[in-house]
Amino acid sequence: MAQAETTATDNNQLKDIISHAKEYGFVFPSSEIYDGLAAVYDYGQYGVELKNNLKNLWWKSMTQLHGNIVGIDAAIFMHPLTWKASGHVDGFSDPMIDNKDSQKRYRADQLLEAKAEQYEAAGQPEKAQALLAEMGRLLGAEDLEAVKQLIISEGIVCQISGTANWTDVRQFNLMFSTQVGSVAEDANTIYLRPETAQGIFVNFLNVQKTGRMKIPFGIAQIGKAFRNEIVARQFIFRMREFEQMEMQFFVRPGTQMQWYEHWRETRRTWHEALGVPASKLKFHIHEKLAHYADAAVDIEFQFPFGFKEIEGIHSRTDFDLRNHQELSKKKMQYFDNDLDENGKPYGNYIPYVVETSVGADRLFLATLCNAYTNETTGEGAEQKTRTFLKFHPAIAPVKAAILPITKKDGLPEKALAIFDDLRLDFNIIYEEKDSIGKRYTRQDLIGTPFCVAIDYQTLEDDTVTIRYRDTTEQERLPISALREKLAYETSFKRVFEKL
Repeated sequence: MAQAETTATDNNQLKDIISHAKEYGFVFPSSEIYDGLAAVYDYGQYGVELKNNLKNLWWKSMTQLHGNIVGIDAAIFMHPLTWKASGHVDGFSDPMIDNKDSQKRYRADQLLEAKAEQYEAAGQPEKAQALLAEMGRLLGAEDLEAVKQLIISEGIVCQISGTANWTDVRQFNLMFSTQVGSVAEDANTIYLRPETAQGIFVNFLNVQKTGRMKIPFGIAQIGKAFRNEIVARQFIFRMREFEQMEMQFFVRPGTQMQWYEHWRETRRTWHEALGVPASKLKFHIHEKLAHYADAAVDIEFQFPFGFKEIEGIHSRTDFDLRNHQELSKKKMQYFDNDLDENGKPYGNYIPYVVETSVGADRLFLATLCNAYTNETTGEGAEQKTRTFLKFHPAIAPVKAAILPITKKDGLPEKALAIFDDLRLDFNIIYEEKDSIGKRYTRQDLIGTPFCVAIDYQTLEDDTVTIRYRDTTEQERLPISALREKLAYETSFKRVFEKL
């Protein structure tokens, strides 16, 4: 019963967060006036600010804080042989299974993973691990019939029909294809990229030579990717159009495990620096490795629907560069002048790669879930609940609100003068409608960390009251101190200091 109550509470929390995201301008269903499009969403006026802040913070964390990491912006369309070399044409698919009674489609691996989670919740971790290991073995061997039998033997049924009347498991390629060419008959089939990493790999030599980069070094990129997901669900967690923030770190063969461990810890620390409690993060080591990897781990966040991946760290070996070299007939090698233990140069080799890959949309959702706060104060008839978004000030969509307490007696003019003075340095808003209490509440609901109230004393001594979102405490400050105060509190430096 306790487990069922917890699940219901978590589901209600997710519904509340989704409702809040729409009502307060963070995320809207795409094409909503036409009843929307499944698994496609638009970011609203505050959502786009939050997402851009997260992307900008990640970008600076990678490129500005590391002297050996640079960025690129590769095209979404790439030569189709790119995806042949990467293995996506032949192997980028999910195991799909349908229930004949409900006609509902599922990913076979997700059904088994959900069953493993049930074992974990029931205090049977050994059974959960054994199931995941067997699933990994069968999928690795591409024994799809055995995967179906595993689903049946585990007693897994359709959540709609309640039956185990399953179809055979078959592989479903996730790439979207389109045509390039002015005449349909002469058009070539190309793909919307399913990941951003390949744009980095095909530009490896361009960046290395023009940037005079010395191994180890990294290339970072933020960009859209597209996957025709079988089951797109859980709000913006799994979408068909999404944004990735990836960094490929090129290293000398034999050192990849050292760098894999380095980036695994570095990236977890980054999430904690953003204000995510350590208890809401965990590592999930992959039992079943992707075709390109010799080690892989996910950083998982505790969403209302359970611990799920927000970032992956993978040791990709030399799979990508070697395959591109073989298919393109262009050398993807690096000449290393450093000396080995015998005093000889390492010479030519194809670098190994350690990847960090963050889903920008998943990071957005994790940030929103972590920030969503219902705070109860008082007791009995005096009890009140306050809802606010507890964003780190550095990533908050709006940094401050400038609020005259009345719309008369020169207070709006004074407030507007402050607003105009600060607006070039910070994303701030001005508001004079409704009582000051209602305006504070509105700012809490969009996560604004500071509200600046202009009152009659302001006209006398050029001081204002600054209200802190998290505590609702207030402090009197000179107007001349506002810029320095906001600059300090909202700077990315507050995050960087914790890295």
